[in-house]
Amino acid sequence: MELQIKKQINASIETMQSLDIASIAEVARILANCFNSGNKLLLCGNGGSAADCQHIAAELVIRFRSSVKRPALPAIALTTDTSILTAGGNDIGFDNVFAQQVNALGNRGDVIIGISTSGNSPNVINAVTTAKDKGLHTIGLLGNDGGKLANMCDNFIIVRQSETARIQESHLLIEHILCDLIERQMYPHLF
Repeated sequence: MELQIKKQINASIETMQSLDIASIAEVARILANCFNSGNKLLLCGNGGSAADCQHIAAELVIRFRSSVKRPALPAIALTTDTSILTAGGNDIGFDNVFAQQVNALGNRGDVIIGISTSGNSPNVINAVTTAKDKGLHTIGLLGNDGGKLANMCDNFIIVRQSETARIQESHLLIEHILCDLIERQMYPHLF
């Protein structure tokens, strides 16, 4: 059992050490510029990625570090309203539940992050398509080879790994790094 634990820890570390640092830094700059311009962030994904959307939104709306007292940043997880998700799934199809929310809430200059471990989630693809049509900047937080979303997004960060657990662990690290860098770029006087 101990050997298996050690193997999983090492696999996670190796995956995280292979991340594209330049892509993460660029996405952090884009997000800080979005917020500095008075725009907002929309987030969508499924399953564990849906939970990540909520996690990021909470870190930005409330704060990432308890020691950094800063204004709230406008971030909305499109994964949280059960009435919208179930009505959308029933009335317009689950593939459209995020796109419909982007239609309602997204404005030119906003940013959307689509999180997909496969890069091929139909409802995330449709949300990104709608976002592009509305003039939002599109970012993919992806796994595997990036799937279809890598070719659609303005920017992307890919965890080049096929095991979902390793992708999700790295996504969480990336999300925390993004929150840290956003706070440091926007509020350097608080550090």
